[in-house]
Amino acid sequence: MNIRRGGIMTGATTPVSGQREPELAGQTVMVIGGSSGIGLETARRARTEAADVIIAGRNPDRLKKAAAEVGAERTAAFDATDSGQLETFFQQLPTPIDHVLVTGPGPYYAPLADLDRERAHHGFDAHLWLAVTVAQQAVGKVRAGGTLLFMAGISGERGPGLSLAAAATAALPALIANLAVEVAPVRVNLIAAGFVDTPLSGSLLGKDLEARRDQLRATLPIGRVVGPADVAALAVHIMANTALTGGTCDIEGPERTISSGGRRLGRRRARRRLARGHP
Repeated sequence: MNIRRGGIMTGATTPVSGQREPELAGQTVMVIGGSSGIGLETARRARTEAADVIIAGRNPDRLKKAAAEVGAERTAAFDATDSGQLETFFQQLPTPIDHVLVTGPGPYYAPLADLDRERAHHGFDAHLWLAVTVAQQAVGKVRAGGTLLFMAGISGERGPGLSLAAAATAALPALIANLAVEVAPVRVNLIAAGFVDTPLSGSLLGKDLEARRDQLRATLPIGRVVGPADVAALAVHIMANTALTGGTCDIEGPERTISSGGRRLGRRRARRRLARGHP
């Protein structure tokens, strides 16, 4: 490598190592919602970076399979939206934990005419109070400089039945920024993802899935569809980079770049969600 000193080029060279040190060696990563999709892929990525992994989720059978896939240290089956179960889980954790990723459940979709108040409250709890509860329970369990990392969609999506989901999505960045101040020196960050090609996306879109993929390949600047591995790579980077806290990291939000035709497809997706009765 040529080095310039005082305007003079020298021929000095710096040897470059062919290998790098794992980014999470000796650390423990806990993934709530780690049995599939983004959570499972993040657990896998963390293991390749030499971390020990704990995964949690609702389905014991899926957790067992996921743990075998990634070589998880331990698993826990519980409902993270139940504050009592979540508190018990944290109390039983070994300490210290280095990083926590919470993928969380999907939002509640309903047009105003059909809105169920109890389910709407539960949907808000799942997105806002879940982050608050995790932050409360993490104090004393997550080491200084470690990470609480949450997932959300991108803000700005509009359509029938999306009012509550959009409100919760818009509120999360402000919540995360303030939690980062309250629990410092533990770091708190948010990943805001657009469409991610996961099994959940497939179940929501059904026969429209391939059309959605084609439309995104044609219109996104990156020329391809974002997958769980892309989000996992970002998650591990945020865990490893100790300069990051209080921020929201977008990962290719297609709704901000696609044409009106894409927005129409997004509204069609919303109607399909409602028709299928997804919470």
